[in-house]
Amino acid sequence: MLKNSFALSTLLILFQTRSVLSAPAEGERLEVPLGGNSWITGGNHEHITKEGLLDWSSSKAVLATYVRIARPGQLTLRLVASSQGTSHIRVTVLGKAVDKALRAGQAVENPLGTWEVRAPGYVKIELQGRSKTAPAYGQPTAWVLEGSAVNEATAFVKNNEGNFFYWGRRGPSVHLTYPTPTNSDVEWFYNEVTVPQGQDVIGSYFMANGFAEGYFGMQVNSTTERRILFSVWSPYKTDDPKSIPEDQKIRMLRKGKDVYTGEFGNEGAGGQSYLKYNWRAGNTYRFLLQGTPSGDSTTTYTAYFYAPEQGTWQLVASFRRPHTHTYLKRLHSFLENFIPDTGDTGRRVYFGNQWVKGTSGAWKELTEARFTADATARKGYRMDYAGGRENQRFFLQNCGFFADYTDIGKELERKASGQAPVLDLEKLP
Repeated sequence: MLKNSFALSTLLILFQTRSVLSAPAEGERLEVPLGGNSWITGGNHEHITKEGLLDWSSSKAVLATYVRIARPGQLTLRLVASSQGTSHIRVTVLGKAVDKALRAGQAVENPLGTWEVRAPGYVKIELQGRSKTAPAYGQPTAWVLEGSAVNEATAFVKNNEGNFFYWGRRGPSVHLTYPTPTNSDVEWFYNEVTVPQGQDVIGSYFMANGFAEGYFGMQVNSTTERRILFSVWSPYKTDDPKSIPEDQKIRMLRKGKDVYTGEFGNEGAGGQSYLKYNWRAGNTYRFLLQGTPSGDSTTTYTAYFYAPEQGTWQLVASFRRPHTHTYLKRLHSFLENFIPDTGDTGRRVYFGNQWVKGTSGAWKELTEARFTADATARKGYRMDYAGGRENQRFFLQNCGFFADYTDIGKELERKASGQAPVLDLEKLP
């Protein structure tokens, strides 16, 4: 932030989009790799890899890179690219475009110009081909940032250590953890989920009822498919379900009509179930989870889903987890994107009217939550994440490169609704 009114008034009369020809003021020099910070629209066969933009042949392809600038000032750009022929490109930053010719050679730094950044926040850098003499415009790999606006707080995916080009393009995952009563074992967990219209982006998982051993929520899998997904991790730690010993496998006890059951891997492994159901943005859906230990060192988890379009509770699945004796622990919700190509598009979800019920006694309302985020956010690679309270509901938001973010670890509280779940547990399917 500026510290005096004279500097502020001087800044406000500057053109945000004006390209500045003077030399940049002193600042950090940072290299932003395309592989973890960019997306493509249009074009033919162009694609993003850890080496940068490949097969760049269409003038309709537009590459967008996002960098969060932490302070106002000058931003000077160079493009690191290899080119075999003569290529002319267009670079657009803050609404102002410049046309330049790429220098031939390997990993050449091409100076582009300097722009004035008026306020902290995400800056979108767009690249598009104009004309070329070779089959491809070239192979860009990174942007070089300099100038007074650039410092150590500039946020982007720095490198691919830990496969963060993949995780960074997926975007930050955000969570709500609900404190539960300490004087009772929690057997039932109820939650309501509403995705606003226009926020049901492909690749989204709106996870309603998370617990220590699994998760239960709804997804957008494609333009034509949506799922109600319920999974339980095996106690055997692996990403390969085929390697799980027989005595540590998740056992499916029963399932609802048209529900698929099987195994999953890659992010832990265990038993999975899902119902293909085209839920609608704007409607509120109810999720109910039961966790009950038995006397043989196993615990049974059962998930139920209520769609207002159907007007009745339906069983998703019931799984038995071996070597486990517990009621429901670590109750939480989260929002994640599981498709890197949609990690540039924002999404939001509301979670409301959370309740738990112990082995005896009445339902108890949960009105507090703690906001947290994954390693992509904690490392400062992506800062487009938020969580909070609106009216009587909590919300989570991620992706889309919005300017403001919520401090990780923030404690939240909503007003109690007093509307306990109205259902007969004995008559559930």
